[in-house]
Amino acid sequence: MINFMLDRKTLAFPLILATVLLDAAGIGLVMPIVPRLLREVGHTGDLGWRFGAFLGLYALMQFACSPVLGALSDKLGRRPVLLVSLAGAAIDYVFMALAPSLAWLFVGRAIAGITGANMAVAQAYIADITPEGQRARRFGVFSAMFGLGFILGPVLGGFLGGVWVRAPFLAAAALNGLNFLLALLVLPEPERERAGAFDAAAFNPFASLRWAAAFPALLPLMAAFLTLHLVGEVGGTIWVIYGEDKFAWDPWTIGFSLAGFGLFHALAQAFVAGPLAERFGERRAITFGVVADAFAYVGIALATKGWMAFLLLPMFCLGAVGQPSIQALLSRQVGEDQQGRLQGVLASLASLASVIGPVAISQIYFASRGWFPGLIWTLGAALGLMCLPILLGGRQGKLARQD
Repeated sequence: MINFMLDRKTLAFPLILATVLLDAAGIGLVMPIVPRLLREVGHTGDLGWRFGAFLGLYALMQFACSPVLGALSDKLGRRPVLLVSLAGAAIDYVFMALAPSLAWLFVGRAIAGITGANMAVAQAYIADITPEGQRARRFGVFSAMFGLGFILGPVLGGFLGGVWVRAPFLAAAALNGLNFLLALLVLPEPERERAGAFDAAAFNPFASLRWAAAFPALLPLMAAFLTLHLVGEVGGTIWVIYGEDKFAWDPWTIGFSLAGFGLFHALAQAFVAGPLAERFGERRAITFGVVADAFAYVGIALATKGWMAFLLLPMFCLGAVGQPSIQALLSRQVGEDQQGRLQGVLASLASLASVIGPVAISQIYFASRGWFPGLIWTLGAALGLMCLPILLGGRQGKLARQD
């Protein structure tokens, strides 16, 4: 029995990564068939507001629920919150596979956003079992596994969607069911300091933001975190449209570019982010990422041929290596009993960027593409560089926490 418990602790990090991989693959599975499903269920060929609302609803629910799940995991434990969310996701994907109307499909999507907020709990789990000096590396591997799931999921989802438009939902349900069994049978509860009395304000995402803002060293870093996530939304929002408009890319070329991006992103997160932060410090690693992103953004804004965009893919992915470092730097600012709540706040901020960013970015792009389609890329580069004074202004190492 003792050996079994030791093995479970040794396997904790690989198991949480497997949970992240399966979770991301389940989310990515359904993406290729969403437009066709909305047309079929909505009985219309015009997606109009439906497609954007369907995607935005997921991020909105994550914004509202990530702090809640994070705070609940501080009080009740990481494992039970993960188990409930994974079981709920499996049931919800079956529900969406059988949804008879557009309204019910949107209800299922809202529930998926709630259960998908468990990524904050997974990140808090990693913070629990990882020494502070190694967190940037492990958050990088976490991000790489999430990206890998988003490579595998859409490929499988596109294949299954060709067989039956609702088949990817059933496959996603099966993956979440497997995820649930894996966590139930093998994943241990991490050893950590438990939170005290549960704060009811954690159910209010804005109250959680106010809680985080009360840490003096946390507020400027959170502002930089949100800003960099907004910058990251530029590519996710207009990559496909920009490739079609400027380089006349066909669907195969677009798909190939996205697969290449996913591959380079996973490699950079797994093998560059952590070692870079450990060798040069977290603040320098974040700065490296911001500068790399700015170079890639300006490069693609000025590119005249499609092959130039492909050459920039490694630089785009190197731009993401700062994200695990800023997350590790933020995790230093609070106590071990508050990691779940902090990771919930960060996941909430990232979701907020995913709600606001695409709307603003698409509006700027469509307004400017007639005279300079690369404007939004240059604005993104400038916005990222504006974070450098915050990132370089503090001292490296453990910062003061609020008692």
